[in-house]
Amino acid sequence: MQKAWIWLAPVVLAVAVLGIAAPQAQEGAGRAVKAARCEPGRACAARVARRKARSAPAARQGRPAVAGQAQKNKAIERTPYTEQDVEAAVIPGLPGVRFWGDSLGAFSRVLPSAKGPWLILSSGGSSGAYGAGVLNGMSQAGKRPEFSVVTGVSIGALMAPYAFLGRKYDDRLRDNFLDLTSADVFEDASRADSLMDTWPLKDLLAKRVTPELLADIAAEHNKGRRLFVVTCNLDAERAVVWNMGAIAAHGGEAALNLFRQVLLAASAIPGMFPPVYIEAEAGGRKFQEMHVDGGVFGPFYAAPPSWLIEPAGELPVSQLYVIVHSKMVPEFDLTGAEKAYIIGRMISAAEKAGAQAELALLSAAAKREGIELNVAYVPDTFQEAAQTSFDQKQMKALYELGIAQAKSGTAFRTQNAAPSGQAETKP
Repeated sequence: MQKAWIWLAPVVLAVAVLGIAAPQAQEGAGRAVKAARCEPGRACAARVARRKARSAPAARQGRPAVAGQAQKNKAIERTPYTEQDVEAAVIPGLPGVRFWGDSLGAFSRVLPSAKGPWLILSSGGSSGAYGAGVLNGMSQAGKRPEFSVVTGVSIGALMAPYAFLGRKYDDRLRDNFLDLTSADVFEDASRADSLMDTWPLKDLLAKRVTPELLADIAAEHNKGRRLFVVTCNLDAERAVVWNMGAIAAHGGEAALNLFRQVLLAASAIPGMFPPVYIEAEAGGRKFQEMHVDGGVFGPFYAAPPSWLIEPAGELPVSQLYVIVHSKMVPEFDLTGAEKAYIIGRMISAAEKAGAQAELALLSAAAKREGIELNVAYVPDTFQEAAQTSFDQKQMKALYELGIAQAKSGTAFRTQNAAPSGQAETKP
């Protein structure tokens, strides 16, 4: 199940944050790589100007100073820590806000007490616009459940806070897919730990993740609902599930900063974007854990692997809704003889294979436990090609497709809990 790099839709140069993402893998990596810049036009020029202004020395106060290219190329010095330390590590002042993604016991202890529907949001870059459309279409049709648990990986992680809060945040979920460019997310700046610098993304999260957002999430958490986001602790080579509602419930500046850090880590493609160093402590010693995109371990997270593979205890879930932000079938496209094209095609194939494998495991587990499984994914018939890394036309088409399918009741394929286990389109 540990399919490395499957979040990296096609481009290897773009990231998803609160709905920002790379173009679909199947639409041709090379074209997108060459176009992975702010689209031409007046709006783009204004954004580039703002980015340059923010990168000026006077505008950099409040974020780590970078003294020239030499400093950027210098590896970050880290405080050594041990395997024993990582097992005992906690976030200073914020206890109980995370657990290992492979620990069924820890997972079970933080779940709601009553059964309810769960929403699982996958990786997939800018194709997250499809999932945003599905969710908002369900709201408009009056058919959107109040999900007792919401989990997210990569773009799914960055959509998850809005999806968790429901109709009140539908407009923000929509707008975050349709009104951003690469200038709002990263700049070309080779570093010792990455090929890009994501300080624009960090600034964006500081604006988008507000005390109001955390207060709303904390209120829902206190009602018993749960919001989970997955990162990868590279030091431990293990998935970490962050209980975002528990973070929000702590309140204060430390909780706000950690919430933003986790979302930044959830979009940190290893090698392409800087990892996020999250401070932890054990035995009175403080150190920095290295966290990156949780998509390293799979395209989505429904439960620990042990529950997917064999009977391991009942979970409080009545229905599973999984939104996969990609197509599920291979597509022919003559691959260019440049590394960008070759890597892009590899990522496209890996993403689809990972989604198929994990869905097969989840389908078997749901059937075993008598849980209705509803799966939505980008249909094979969708043909709007991405021309840039933030192709507004393509994202708008994906969003509108999701809206239309949700309203007509054709977005999800449902595997009933009946013994036959036949798949059908949910009316």
